[in-house]
Amino acid sequence: MVHHDVWDYDLPAQPTLADLKHDGKVIPAVIQGTKMGMLFTFNRVTGEPVFAIEERPVPQGGVLGEHLSKTQPFPVAPPPLVSHAAISEDDAFGLVLVDKWDCARQIKPLRSDGIYTPPSLEGSIIKPGYGGGINWGGIAFDPERQIAVAKTLTLPVVVQLIKREELASVYKSNKYPDSQFARQTGTPYGMRRELLMSFLGASCGQAPWGQLSAVDMVLGEILWQVPLGTIEDLAPAFVPNLELGTAGLGGPIITAGGLAFIGTAMDDYLRAFDLKTGREVWKGRLPAGGQATPMTYMLDGKQYVVIAAGGHPVVGTTLGDYVVVFSLEVSGQDH
Repeated sequence: MVHHDVWDYDLPAQPTLADLKHDGKVIPAVIQGTKMGMLFTFNRVTGEPVFAIEERPVPQGGVLGEHLSKTQPFPVAPPPLVSHAAISEDDAFGLVLVDKWDCARQIKPLRSDGIYTPPSLEGSIIKPGYGGGINWGGIAFDPERQIAVAKTLTLPVVVQLIKREELASVYKSNKYPDSQFARQTGTPYGMRRELLMSFLGASCGQAPWGQLSAVDMVLGEILWQVPLGTIEDLAPAFVPNLELGTAGLGGPIITAGGLAFIGTAMDDYLRAFDLKTGREVWKGRLPAGGQATPMTYMLDGKQYVVIAAGGHPVVGTTLGDYVVVFSLEVSGQDH
């Protein structure tokens, strides 16, 4: 999925098995979502790609001594579910004007050449960040409609390499209180990384920051993309409750009735979306963050959807230890 990974683009999401209709045949396939926001699809018997994979040139010019791969693999279909474009100060996002100015100030000195920009001494913008793209929770697949659904993040992060002899002093300076530091023992450089955020705590990247996407896996085309989550529990009271999409962890499920259920977002709701259109048709408030993948079952003729609502300290949602169950009324074939 990635050559010589210097971005933390590991594969946190589980692979998904699917019987995929392709070129008039049904192929036993495996679909892998990645932090780069791409879906790689293989014949799970032969290992051959269902959609071709191309090696494309990527940014070069790493630090002294680094040997970057000149190309990276990209599936020709489906297209990436997140933007791979570079970020400039003109792209800075802000909830208010002063917020936007703060983001533009931070972005200006950083290197940003799009996907696979290598870490640098001046600091590089990595987008998607090390949280994805697609993270754990993975994708859901509807075998009848041949639709895959994935939750994606678009939050840019800053990664900066620090010369070995300067690492301890930079760490102790408390100049970067929100950064994660890594010694990277045995190399000439340590590293720090953090989300690219304004002083108000909003991402400097363009919204939506979290999305739900549906993909036609027969054609390899995106059907729809919608923001996932509001800033209801995040923003100060004077800020409108905008549907900007939020960070989150957890995956979707798809029911036979054509609904995609997902928690994940930072506003503590479980939501249901129409699989054909992406329209939100229902949401239920949770007592804690729904950073988990829901599941569904039938009992005595009634369908239920259940989610573990425990929150997540890294995501910053409400913590708890709940298992929450919702029921769906069943009438004939309608769920």
